Amino acid sequence: MRDLIPYLKLYRRHWFGLTLGMLLGLATLLAAMSLLTLSGWFLAASAVAGLSIARETFNYMLPAAGVRGFSIARTAGRWGERVISHNATFKLLADLRIFFFRKLTPLIPGRQTNLRDADLLNRLVADVDAMDHVYLRLISPLVIGVIALLAISGFLAWFDPTLGLVLGCILLTLMFTLPVIFYKLGQKHGETLTLAKAGFRIRLLDWIQGQAELLLFNAEPDYREQTLNEQKSLLLAQRRMAGLTGMASAMLMLATGWTLVLMLWLAADGVGGTTPDPMIALAAFATMASFELMMPVAGAFQYLGQTLTSARRLNEIIHAEPDTPFDPNGHQANVKGDIRVESIHFTYHGSEKSVLNQVSFTMTAGEKLALLGRTGCGKSTLLQLLTRNWDPQQGQILLDNVPLAQWQEASLRNAISVVSQRVDIFNGTVRENLLLAKPEANDEELAQTLTQVGLQKLLEGNGLDTWLGDGGRQISGGERRRLGIARALLHDAPVMLLDEPTEGLDRRTEQQILSLLFEHMAEKTVVFITHRLVGLEQMDQVCLMDEGAIIERGNHASLMAQQGRYSELWQRI
Repeated sequence: MRDLIPYLKLYRRHWFGLTLGMLLGLATLLAAMSLLTLSGWFLAASAVAGLSIARETFNYMLPAAGVRGFSIARTAGRWGERVISHNATFKLLADLRIFFFRKLTPLIPGRQTNLRDADLLNRLVADVDAMDHVYLRLISPLVIGVIALLAISGFLAWFDPTLGLVLGCILLTLMFTLPVIFYKLGQKHGETLTLAKAGFRIRLLDWIQGQAELLLFNAEPDYREQTLNEQKSLLLAQRRMAGLTGMASAMLMLATGWTLVLMLWLAADGVGGTTPDPMIALAAFATMASFELMMPVAGAFQYLGQTLTSARRLNEIIHAEPDTPFDPNGHQANVKGDIRVESIHFTYHGSEKSVLNQVSFTMTAGEKLALLGRTGCGKSTLLQLLTRNWDPQQGQILLDNVPLAQWQEASLRNAISVVSQRVDIFNGTVRENLLLAKPEANDEELAQTLTQVGLQKLLEGNGLDTWLGDGGRQISGGERRRLGIARALLHDAPVMLLDEPTEGLDRRTEQQILSLLFEHMAEKTVVFITHRLVGLEQMDQVCLMDEGAIIERGNHASLMAQQGRYSELWQRI
């Protein structure tokens, strides 16, 4: 149960709505039990009165009004309880998703989040949804059940203490034994059900999103078969949980029947020491009505195993420590753009091979540096270290003579614009994707930036309201690349890190984009990664990397004069 503590703390924000929902739920339950009890007594009393002289004096109006009143109260209370409790629960789940996402963001990238996208999505959606069981199926039914149990037992005890005490003891015993029994029975199945949901979602998304590649390599039938196997596991787990639900209902019906027989036997000689009369029907119907409060109690603990498994999966993220923690009170300043890399050494977690080894260089504000080298030599990793997605195991990186580890995160992020190899496009409009870089930008500025990067076609039709689709499915790879460059232009930070910004673009578009970038970067500090030997003459420094180290460094002219590896590259083209 300790796994639920972080989520129970969030309940304090919505205590009023949750408490009001429980009160309305209690009022609805009491109205339902009162309706059935009063109806049973009224029918029996009316029948007896109709067979005797009491039919002339029996008050038919008051009990009939009570039946109508309780019926209306039950209907209105059920509607109000659903509206209030579900509204509070949905707000609680929204807060929980925000809470989870805020805990997740600092962990990326990091070894704790080395998870599939589908698994993270499952935790954010399905596992968070499972947390509503804590209130709707655990806390609320137990609190309402205990109060209603005392109320119905006290009501019967007012007429006959023996009947009230017997019914109270039976209900109390069931309330504390059935949940334990069904928690033990459902614990393993609940865990299996949660993991089966996660496995099925992961496999299904892999199958759907990878259709083109799977068909190309003739692997689609195997993936479809694996997806169907995951589906079978999920259906089996759901069938077992449904079986437990049916068993709980059967046990409650059996307990209701035997308790009713016992109560009728005790009341057969009269209720409260009187001769047998319609009060026997009142005791019988009150007994049947009292078991209505038991229905949600058994199911509450049946799904507790599923809820606890979801909580543990969420806690794996929530309690994880980021690999690069930031001090919220860290250094803040207007950045000039001086960068100093001092003998950094970096190895990825779980790997024995160094990615970067004793890399050092210095850049003054406004200086331009190009990084060259074959794939896997550590260029992109160096950019990850410059943005402090990772920290080097040895050495340090300083921005304006302040180590990156001492900077406040927001200040560091505002100081750096990044165009990475992978441009993430969110399932939204063009405007929404651009405002991520500059939230205060107006439509005119956004349109101008799109025109600068050659995306004026996106302004046709719906314009900035054009829907880009999941991952930018509505646009080409080159357009996604240029949309990432547009974000960097809008962010307008003093330091720019460009990782293959023109990859996938044709020669003409590449020249246009490079001209735009060099114009925009005139006064900025720039680190430029490229495989293509273009624009290097305008760089203040060119560093050629191999095996995680800088093997040649200088400007274009000096490196050409050295007749080394850099010169060989130019002679090949």
